[in-house]
Amino acid sequence: MRDGERSRDRLLDAATTEFANYGIAGARVDRVASASQVNKAQMYGWYGSKDGLFDAVFARHLVRIIDRVPFTAEDLPGYAVALYDSYLTEPELVRLASWYRLERVPTGTLLSAHPGHSDAKFDAIAAAQADGRIVGGIRPDEVYALVISLAGTWSPISATFAASTEDPEPDHARRRAALREVVDRALARHE
Repeated sequence: MRDGERSRDRLLDAATTEFANYGIAGARVDRVASASQVNKAQMYGWYGSKDGLFDAVFARHLVRIIDRVPFTAEDLPGYAVALYDSYLTEPELVRLASWYRLERVPTGTLLSAHPGHSDAKFDAIAAAQADGRIVGGIRPDEVYALVISLAGTWSPISATFAASTEDPEPDHARRRAALREVVDRALARHE
């Protein structure tokens, strides 16, 4: 890896932390420059502006945000539990997506500027609905939204209680069991 690539990686790593903690409006390029040891002139040369830097950070993590947890329509409860665990281990991804929602796309589809990223998931849900494994009458994108929302009940951006890796394991086990049961009861079709 060349020095320029290492500098960009350091910059994007520092910017990820800054944006996850403070959002776009609250982020300070001085802190990013200091943490990454990249001067502001170079940062602006590469990304044009603080907004351009945020766009680069979001693009860098987009696949991880969307596909961090392998999706299967055959096990929506298991998917929700795996999302819960990923929110514990990589809270910065949840915060980046939340800042993107708050500051870039306050309504409508979060990834409207990045179409197609969830189409395979929606198609898998539609197929599972057609096979009778997931309840019908709810659009596939809305089934997916419900699972994501339920999985985020204890996420770093929860309005009620944000879980931490430092919580006792019995608390995590209880939350996982409740999440699994609620998603199963709400969305899985049992013959």
